[in-house]
Amino acid sequence: MRARYTRGQNIFNIFNLVLLTLIAMAMFLPFLNVIAQSFSTSDAIINGRVGLWPKEFTMINYEYVFSDQSIWRAFGVSVYITLMGTLINLAATSSLAYPVSRPEFVGRKYIVLMVLFTMVFTAPLIPNFILIKNVGLMNTLWALMIPGAISAFNFFVMRSFFMQIPSELIDASRIDGCGELRIIYSIVLPLSKPVMASLGIFYAVGHWNAYMNALYYINKPSLWPLQVKLKKLFESDDISIDPASSAFSALAHTSPEGIKMAVIIIATLPIIMVYPFLQRHFVQGMMVGSVKS
Repeated sequence: MRARYTRGQNIFNIFNLVLLTLIAMAMFLPFLNVIAQSFSTSDAIINGRVGLWPKEFTMINYEYVFSDQSIWRAFGVSVYITLMGTLINLAATSSLAYPVSRPEFVGRKYIVLMVLFTMVFTAPLIPNFILIKNVGLMNTLWALMIPGAISAFNFFVMRSFFMQIPSELIDASRIDGCGELRIIYSIVLPLSKPVMASLGIFYAVGHWNAYMNALYYINKPSLWPLQVKLKKLFESDDISIDPASSAFSALAHTSPEGIKMAVIIIATLPIIMVYPFLQRHFVQGMMVGSVKS
Protein backbone atom coordinates (compact mmCIF):
# COMPACT_ATOMS: atom_id res chain seq x y z
CA MET A 1 0.00 0.00 0.00
CA ARG A 2 1.41 3.36 -1.03
CA ALA A 3 1.86 5.85 1.78
CA ARG A 4 -0.06 9.11 1.54
CA TYR A 5 1.69 12.32 2.47
CA THR A 6 0.25 15.67 3.44
CA ARG A 7 0.98 18.79 1.40
CA GLY A 8 3.59 19.90 3.92
CA GLN A 9 5.31 16.51 3.78
CA ASN A 10 5.37 16.58 -0.02
CA ILE A 11 6.92 20.05 -0.01
CA PHE A 12 9.52 18.91 2.52
CA ASN A 13 10.33 15.79 0.45
CA ILE A 14 10.79 17.87 -2.71
CA PHE A 15 12.95 20.42 -0.88
CA ASN A 16 14.97 17.62 0.68
CA LEU A 17 15.47 15.92 -2.70
CA VAL A 18 16.60 19.16 -4.37
CA LEU A 19 18.97 20.01 -1.51
CA LEU A 20 20.57 16.56 -1.42
CA THR A 21 20.89 16.56 -5.22
CA LEU A 22 22.73 19.89 -5.12
CA ILE A 23 25.03 18.64 -2.36
CA ALA A 24 25.74 15.44 -4.32
CA MET A 25 26.50 17.44 -7.47
CA ALA A 26 28.81 19.76 -5.53
CA MET A 27 30.78 16.70 -4.42
CA PHE A 28 30.68 14.73 -7.66
CA LEU A 29 31.28 17.40 -10.33
CA PRO A 30 34.81 18.31 -9.14
CA PHE A 31 35.70 14.62 -9.15
CA LEU A 32 34.29 14.34 -12.68
CA ASN A 33 36.51 17.24 -13.71
CA VAL A 34 39.55 15.45 -12.28
CA ILE A 35 38.66 12.36 -14.33
CA ALA A 36 38.28 14.50 -17.46
CA GLN A 37 41.69 16.15 -16.93
CA SER A 38 43.38 12.78 -16.42
CA PHE A 39 42.25 11.77 -19.93
CA SER A 40 43.06 15.11 -21.60
CA THR A 41 46.19 16.42 -23.31
CA SER A 42 48.52 18.91 -21.69
CA ASP A 43 47.51 21.72 -24.09
CA ALA A 44 43.83 21.31 -23.24
CA ILE A 45 44.55 21.42 -19.50
CA ILE A 46 46.88 24.43 -19.72
CA ASN A 47 44.39 26.40 -21.81
CA GLY A 48 41.55 25.62 -19.39
CA ARG A 49 39.39 23.89 -21.99
CA VAL A 50 38.67 20.81 -19.87
CA GLY A 51 35.30 20.79 -18.15
CA LEU A 52 33.30 17.69 -17.33
CA TRP A 53 34.40 15.85 -20.46
CA PRO A 54 37.94 15.07 -21.71
CA LYS A 55 39.38 17.25 -24.46
CA GLU A 56 41.69 15.63 -27.01
CA PHE A 57 41.29 12.24 -25.34
CA THR A 58 44.57 10.50 -24.50
CA MET A 59 45.86 7.73 -22.24
CA ILE A 60 49.41 9.06 -22.02
CA ASN A 61 48.97 10.32 -18.45
CA TYR A 62 48.08 6.84 -17.22
CA GLU A 63 50.84 5.29 -19.33
CA TYR A 64 53.27 7.61 -17.61
CA VAL A 65 51.95 6.73 -14.15
CA PHE A 66 52.02 3.00 -14.90
CA SER A 67 55.68 3.32 -15.93
CA ASP A 68 56.70 4.97 -12.65
CA GLN A 69 57.88 2.34 -10.19
CA SER A 70 57.95 4.79 -7.27
CA ILE A 71 54.21 5.41 -7.57
CA TRP A 72 53.47 1.68 -7.61
CA ARG A 73 55.78 1.19 -4.64
CA ALA A 74 53.80 3.84 -2.75
CA PHE A 75 50.57 2.17 -3.89
CA GLY A 76 51.80 -1.16 -2.51
CA VAL A 77 52.75 0.47 0.80
CA SER A 78 49.25 1.96 1.09
CA VAL A 79 47.64 -1.40 0.31
CA TYR A 80 49.80 -3.13 2.94
CA ILE A 81 49.08 -0.47 5.57
CA THR A 82 45.36 -0.60 4.83
CA LEU A 83 45.01 -4.39 4.98
CA MET A 84 47.37 -5.10 7.87
CA GLY A 85 46.37 -1.99 9.82
CA THR A 86 42.66 -2.73 9.51
CA LEU A 87 43.19 -6.30 10.74
CA ILE A 88 45.17 -4.98 13.71
CA ASN A 89 42.48 -2.38 14.43
CA LEU A 90 39.60 -4.85 14.35
CA ALA A 91 41.49 -7.43 16.43
CA ALA A 92 42.56 -4.90 19.06
CA THR A 93 39.21 -3.10 19.24
CA SER A 94 37.16 -6.30 19.52
CA SER A 95 39.59 -7.74 22.10
CA LEU A 96 38.98 -4.74 24.34
CA ALA A 97 35.31 -4.11 23.55
CA TYR A 98 34.03 -7.67 24.11
CA PRO A 99 35.16 -8.25 27.73
CA VAL A 100 34.12 -4.72 28.70
CA SER A 101 30.65 -5.38 27.27
CA ARG A 102 30.02 -8.41 29.52
CA PRO A 103 28.43 -7.67 32.93
CA GLU A 104 30.55 -10.31 34.70
CA PHE A 105 33.79 -8.51 33.86
CA VAL A 106 35.09 -6.82 37.02
CA GLY A 107 36.34 -3.25 36.65
CA ARG A 108 34.84 -2.65 33.23
CA LYS A 109 33.55 0.79 34.23
CA TYR A 110 37.06 2.03 35.02
CA ILE A 111 38.35 0.82 31.66
CA VAL A 112 35.50 2.58 29.86
CA LEU A 113 36.33 5.80 31.73
CA MET A 114 39.99 5.53 30.74
CA VAL A 115 39.07 5.05 27.08
CA LEU A 116 36.65 7.97 27.31
CA PHE A 117 39.44 10.10 28.81
CA THR A 118 41.62 9.48 25.73
CA MET A 119 38.69 10.48 23.55
CA VAL A 120 38.33 13.85 25.29
CA PHE A 121 42.00 14.61 26.01
CA THR A 122 44.46 13.57 23.31
CA ALA A 123 48.24 13.60 23.65
CA PRO A 124 50.09 16.44 21.87
CA LEU A 125 52.29 15.82 18.84
CA ILE A 126 55.70 16.14 20.50
CA PRO A 127 55.08 13.52 23.25
CA ASN A 128 53.72 11.19 20.58
CA PHE A 129 56.81 11.74 18.44
CA ILE A 130 59.14 11.11 21.40
CA LEU A 131 57.24 7.93 22.27
CA ILE A 132 57.41 6.60 18.70
CA LYS A 133 61.12 7.36 18.56
CA ASN A 134 61.93 5.78 21.93
CA VAL A 135 60.13 2.52 21.17
CA GLY A 136 61.99 2.21 17.85
CA LEU A 137 59.10 2.67 15.44
CA MET A 138 60.60 5.55 13.47
CA ASN A 139 60.95 4.85 9.74
CA THR A 140 58.87 1.69 10.03
CA LEU A 141 55.36 1.03 8.77
CA TRP A 142 54.39 -0.08 12.27
CA ALA A 143 54.42 3.61 13.25
CA LEU A 144 51.36 4.04 11.01
CA MET A 145 49.46 1.06 12.42
CA ILE A 146 50.30 0.37 16.09
CA PRO A 147 49.75 3.80 17.77
CA GLY A 148 46.18 4.07 16.48
CA ALA A 149 45.27 0.41 16.92
CA ILE A 150 42.14 1.31 18.92
CA SER A 151 39.89 4.24 18.15
CA ALA A 152 37.88 5.38 21.17
CA PHE A 153 34.80 6.15 19.06
CA ASN A 154 34.92 2.78 17.27
CA PHE A 155 35.47 1.08 20.62
CA PHE A 156 32.18 2.45 21.96
CA VAL A 157 30.34 1.48 18.78
CA MET A 158 31.62 -2.08 18.96
CA ARG A 159 30.96 -2.28 22.69
CA SER A 160 27.35 -1.23 22.10
CA PHE A 161 26.96 -4.00 19.53
CA PHE A 162 28.44 -6.65 21.83
CA MET A 163 26.14 -5.55 24.64
CA GLN A 164 23.14 -6.42 22.45
CA ILE A 165 24.23 -10.06 22.18
CA PRO A 166 21.94 -11.98 24.58
CA SER A 167 23.65 -13.14 27.74
CA GLU A 168 21.58 -16.35 27.53
CA LEU A 169 23.41 -17.26 24.34
CA ILE A 170 26.80 -16.83 26.01
CA ASP A 171 25.69 -18.75 29.11
CA ALA A 172 24.33 -21.62 26.99
CA SER A 173 27.67 -21.85 25.19
CA ARG A 174 29.51 -22.08 28.47
CA ILE A 175 27.18 -24.80 29.69
CA ASP A 176 27.94 -26.75 26.50
CA GLY A 177 31.62 -26.60 27.38
CA CYS A 178 32.85 -23.72 25.19
CA GLY A 179 35.75 -21.70 26.48
CA GLU A 180 35.94 -17.94 26.15
CA LEU A 181 38.04 -18.04 22.99
CA ARG A 182 35.70 -20.58 21.41
CA ILE A 183 32.73 -18.36 22.26
CA ILE A 184 34.42 -15.36 20.65
CA TYR A 185 35.46 -17.09 17.41
CA SER A 186 32.44 -19.37 16.98
CA ILE A 187 29.57 -17.19 18.23
CA VAL A 188 30.45 -13.56 18.84
CA LEU A 189 32.48 -12.78 15.71
CA PRO A 190 30.08 -14.47 13.23
CA LEU A 191 27.27 -12.38 14.72
CA SER A 192 29.38 -9.24 14.46
CA LYS A 193 29.78 -9.03 10.67
CA PRO A 194 27.77 -5.78 10.34
CA VAL A 195 29.76 -3.86 12.93
CA MET A 196 33.04 -5.39 11.72
CA ALA A 197 32.29 -4.30 8.15
CA SER A 198 31.29 -0.78 9.24
CA LEU A 199 34.28 -0.16 11.46
CA GLY A 200 36.51 -1.92 8.96
CA ILE A 201 35.57 0.69 6.35
CA PHE A 202 36.30 3.52 8.80
CA TYR A 203 39.67 2.05 9.72
CA ALA A 204 40.56 1.22 6.11
CA VAL A 205 39.75 4.73 4.86
CA GLY A 206 41.87 6.18 7.67
CA HIS A 207 44.85 3.99 6.76
CA TRP A 208 44.45 4.57 3.03
CA ASN A 209 44.47 8.33 3.62
CA ALA A 210 47.48 8.11 5.97
CA TYR A 211 49.28 11.39 5.50
CA MET A 212 50.26 13.38 8.60
CA ASN A 213 51.67 10.45 10.59
CA ALA A 214 53.63 9.34 7.54
CA LEU A 215 55.16 12.83 7.26
CA TYR A 216 56.07 12.82 10.96
CA TYR A 217 57.43 9.31 11.35
CA ILE A 218 58.62 8.20 7.89
CA ASN A 219 61.73 9.75 6.33
CA LYS A 220 62.52 7.03 3.80
CA PRO A 221 60.98 7.68 0.36
CA SER A 222 60.69 3.93 -0.22
CA LEU A 223 58.25 3.71 2.73
CA TRP A 224 56.04 6.64 1.76
CA PRO A 225 52.37 5.74 1.27
CA LEU A 226 50.50 6.92 -1.80
CA GLN A 227 49.09 10.07 -0.19
CA VAL A 228 52.56 11.34 0.70
CA LYS A 229 53.78 10.53 -2.80
CA LEU A 230 50.84 12.50 -4.18
CA LYS A 231 51.79 15.44 -1.96
CA LYS A 232 55.32 15.37 -3.31
CA LEU A 233 53.99 15.43 -6.85
CA PHE A 234 51.86 18.49 -6.10
CA GLU A 235 54.69 20.31 -4.35
CA SER A 236 56.71 20.50 -7.56
CA ASP A 237 55.70 20.93 -11.19
CA ASP A 238 58.92 19.20 -12.19
CA ILE A 239 58.04 15.53 -11.79
CA SER A 240 61.30 13.61 -11.64
CA ILE A 241 60.81 9.92 -12.10
CA ASP A 242 62.51 7.33 -14.25
CA PRO A 243 60.10 6.52 -17.08
CA ALA A 244 60.75 4.04 -19.82
CA SER A 245 60.47 6.58 -22.62
CA SER A 246 61.99 10.01 -23.21
CA ALA A 247 58.60 11.16 -24.51
CA PHE A 248 57.23 10.59 -21.04
CA SER A 249 60.07 12.65 -19.56
CA ALA A 250 59.23 15.57 -21.84
CA LEU A 251 55.59 15.32 -20.80
CA ALA A 252 56.50 15.42 -17.11
CA HIS A 253 58.53 18.60 -17.47
CA THR A 254 56.09 20.48 -19.72
CA SER A 255 52.70 19.73 -18.16
CA PRO A 256 52.46 17.50 -15.09
CA GLU A 257 48.83 18.40 -14.32
CA GLY A 258 47.37 15.46 -16.22
CA ILE A 259 49.77 13.11 -14.43
CA LYS A 260 48.72 14.50 -11.06
CA MET A 261 45.05 13.99 -11.91
CA ALA A 262 45.74 10.41 -12.98
CA VAL A 263 47.47 9.71 -9.65
CA ILE A 264 44.47 11.18 -7.80
CA ILE A 265 42.13 8.80 -9.62
CA ILE A 266 44.36 5.82 -8.86
CA ALA A 267 44.49 6.88 -5.19
CA THR A 268 40.70 7.24 -4.96
CA LEU A 269 39.31 4.27 -6.88
CA PRO A 270 40.26 1.40 -4.50
CA ILE A 271 38.15 2.70 -1.60
CA ILE A 272 35.27 3.57 -3.93
CA MET A 273 35.35 0.05 -5.41
CA VAL A 274 35.35 -1.66 -2.00
CA TYR A 275 32.33 0.16 -0.57
CA PRO A 276 29.60 -1.43 -2.78
CA PHE A 277 30.58 -4.91 -1.59
CA LEU A 278 30.24 -3.88 2.07
CA GLN A 279 27.30 -1.49 1.70
CA ARG A 280 24.70 -3.88 3.14
CA HIS A 281 26.78 -4.62 6.25
CA PHE A 282 27.75 -0.95 6.50
CA VAL A 283 24.11 0.18 6.72
CA GLN A 284 23.34 -2.49 9.30
CA GLY A 285 26.37 -1.51 11.35
CA MET A 286 25.33 2.14 11.40
CA MET A 287 22.07 1.08 13.06
CA VAL A 288 23.97 -0.32 16.06
CA GLY A 289 22.52 1.11 19.24
CA SER A 290 19.71 2.99 17.49
CA VAL A 291 17.01 0.50 18.49
CA LYS A 292 16.65 -0.76 22.02
CA SER A 293 14.62 -3.85 22.81
